[in-house]
Amino acid sequence: MINQEIINRLSAITAEEQKILSGTKTIDRELYIANETNIINSKKLLEEGKLITIRPHTRFVHFPKHTHDYIEVVYMCKGKTVHIVNDVEITLCEGELLFLGKNSPHEILKAEKDDIAVNFIILPSFFDTSLVMLGEEDSPLRKFILSSLENNDDATGYLHFKVNNILPVQNLIENLLHTLIYDTPNKRRINQTTMGLLMLQLLNHTDKLAYESADDALIGKVFLYIEENYREGSLSELSKLLHYDFFKLSRAIKLRTGKTYTELVQEKRLSQAAFLLKNTRIKISEISASVGYENESYFHRIFTSKYETTPKKFRDCK
Repeated sequence: MINQEIINRLSAITAEEQKILSGTKTIDRELYIANETNIINSKKLLEEGKLITIRPHTRFVHFPKHTHDYIEVVYMCKGKTVHIVNDVEITLCEGELLFLGKNSPHEILKAEKDDIAVNFIILPSFFDTSLVMLGEEDSPLRKFILSSLENNDDATGYLHFKVNNILPVQNLIENLLHTLIYDTPNKRRINQTTMGLLMLQLLNHTDKLAYESADDALIGKVFLYIEENYREGSLSELSKLLHYDFFKLSRAIKLRTGKTYTELVQEKRLSQAAFLLKNTRIKISEISASVGYENESYFHRIFTSKYETTPKKFRDCK
């Protein structure tokens, strides 16, 4: 799936792995941890001034429970690895992605020679460009990133994307790997933009998310339905599609997101309208209708309430 030359680079036995094979049987804590805690320190892994780097996952040994002071993204290039996050066992197969929050307890079972995973070590500020590109839509991925950036103790533990058959996602990951491995000029800007494009692709494939619980899976389906049906969809239709009681679904959405179904739909509609205002010259009346508001006066009123300016002034403000 990934270019064979990149696979070959990542497959090479590292100095740490050579020591493990020679009999140490444990990871070298000095490579990862600055004190007696089990928090992996970004300063141990990132060069000064860098916001992102990659390193192959250490094979041939159980990697004990730890947390990170950065955001980690694991991509499985070949084979598989077994991760335990928040006491949930996750098998990461070839072509899949695992996003890990800073505060989530994480351990990895022993991987063998042909199990090639790569870890993206990412400081929160690297995602600034991605968040702008994501906009303000309320999605599992955006909520995860924001929670991690804010270092919330209740941040989502992980996001497991089973995207091995999604070609655009695979191409973008390969672009990130190539740029970081071969030290491409102007790579920070390239990588931040590529990560933003990757996030946008993942937003289109929330159906590929493996959820920690049935409740999380339910809300994932709600977000996906809103993404695809925000113009004309309804909670009534959604409850029928999910074979879920209308009132129970309404309560579950409010409980899990803090917002009603109508508020989530309105967020999506207005965020799409804001995007169209900034990036097209489509008439405001047509934008209003295209995002689901036939009553243009109502659209003006709620848009102005959210963005504290009229749609016209929003468009004209560069």
